[in-house]
Amino acid sequence: MNKSFNLLCAFCLFVVSFNTVIAQNKESDDISLKGTEFKFPPLEVVIDSALKKSAMLAFRKNHIGVTESTLASERIYWTRNLGIQADSRYGNLSNFAMNDDGATNTAALTIARQFNYSVGVYLKFPVFDVLNRKNQIKLATLEVEEAKNMAEFTKEEIRQTVIRLYQDLILKQKLLQIRSRSLGDGRVNMEMVEKEFRNGIVPISEYVRITGMSANLEADYETAKSEFITAKQLLEDMAGFVFELKK
Repeated sequence: MNKSFNLLCAFCLFVVSFNTVIAQNKESDDISLKGTEFKFPPLEVVIDSALKKSAMLAFRKNHIGVTESTLASERIYWTRNLGIQADSRYGNLSNFAMNDDGATNTAALTIARQFNYSVGVYLKFPVFDVLNRKNQIKLATLEVEEAKNMAEFTKEEIRQTVIRLYQDLILKQKLLQIRSRSLGDGRVNMEMVEKEFRNGIVPISEYVRITGMSANLEADYETAKSEFITAKQLLEDMAGFVFELKK
């Protein structure tokens, strides 16, 4: 029985020393987060930056230009049936003439070098083009409107996503601050319990229980810190810039 008790005491002392070292390391590791806050830019600034950085929105805007060009092309498509035709010829022109008056029969051959040309305008009316022109213009107009609506829809999606991420980041920071304060109070309490345990005031069962609570506080803080860093990096990546620290 005494041997088991001695082993348990030795184990508890080891846990005390180990927790002290871990606590010191945690304090040095978390110095960049404890007692500091991140200076979040205004929500509208983040939204505007995300809209400028969005490759999908840029694609939607370029598609608007494509559809507008298609519409402009459809509006002047009828001119393909209108044109100017020119023709020119240069060379020897032969002219043969015969005259028969009943008494005499004469023939004459004349050769002359001439330059002849002609210019004309033509206009064709293909039945299919005439009947389908209104539909083609309407289709091109609807494609432009569709492209503009898709761009606006993408803007709304980006705005809503940034708002959610922004509010989630603020919540994650508040939770991190709460976990940080709880962890600090827990470490102070643990130091007092360790001293009382060494002096024989606190029983082993109580010491083990408080040690477990301290471990839970450590885990909760690490979880809150990881969630905060993840939320911050996601919003920074979407906005295209890093948020500053204020002390």
